[in-house]
Amino acid sequence: MDKIPFHPYYTYKDLLGFFILVSLLTLLALFLPNILGDTENFIPANPLVTPPHIKPEWYFLFAYAILRSIPNKLGGVLALIFSIFILILAPLLHTSKQRSSTFRPLTQILF
Repeated sequence: MDKIPFHPYYTYKDLLGFFILVSLLTLLALFLPNILGDTENFIPANPLVTPPHIKPEWYFLFAYAILRSIPNKLGGVLALIFSIFILILAPLLHTSKQRSSTFRPLTQILF
């Protein structure tokens, strides 16, 4: 049975890929630093006016949407806490004895 030794072949292959990616990232950072930036960062700041386009980062958008959809502040905070609580409880709500999804109705319909 033919075997390819790990060290000389895969080590050099991985190092070559690593150096190519690092060099591309370095070139991008040194010569085109603004190409991946947000265009709104180039608008001059006006301390007297709040910009209308303020939005959170993508990982806070679910919380922002929940808080914006409920007009009552306390209700929005409670809905946000409840949504996170549901995600924590979701694995505990699985009561099926069957682990596989083979015989579940949705799987039977799709496949």
